[in-house]
Amino acid sequence: MTLDQLNHLDHAAFVATLGGIFEHSPWVAERVVAQRPFASVDALHGAMCAVVDDASEAEQLALIRAHPQLAGKAAIRNELTAASRSEQRGAGLDQCSPDEFTRITELNDAYQQRFGFPFILAVRGHGRDSIIANMAERLNNAPTHEHDEAL
Repeated sequence: MTLDQLNHLDHAAFVATLGGIFEHSPWVAERVVAQRPFASVDALHGAMCAVVDDASEAEQLALIRAHPQLAGKAAIRNELTAASRSEQRGAGLDQCSPDEFTRITELNDAYQQRFGFPFILAVRGHGRDSIIANMAERLNNAPTHEHDEAL
């Protein structure tokens, strides 16, 4: 779909098309629909990011909490969105050894316990070892840092 076509969609179709960009958070697309037409994809992206930045703390936390754990229960039950499934597969998270899976599960649990939301990392360009190292390292960060990192 072209940007011009996106700019001309009706309200519901626009939200349906872009509602999944921020995991299970169509309210982001809902809030930018009135800002059309967008002059560029970068302008659209910037508008969506501004909505997230300007959202209330509760809305931001809900957005973060809507994100699935890496190699977590949703992946095991095959409940990931197509984008999340593809992203995790690309990082090799669907091919974890038993030891890697155990370690990721432990780190997911520790991270969730410490921060109250799932560990989020754009895994493109990362392998399992890099992801595990990031998870372990970020457990030492301050909660405010991790909140900002997750967004």
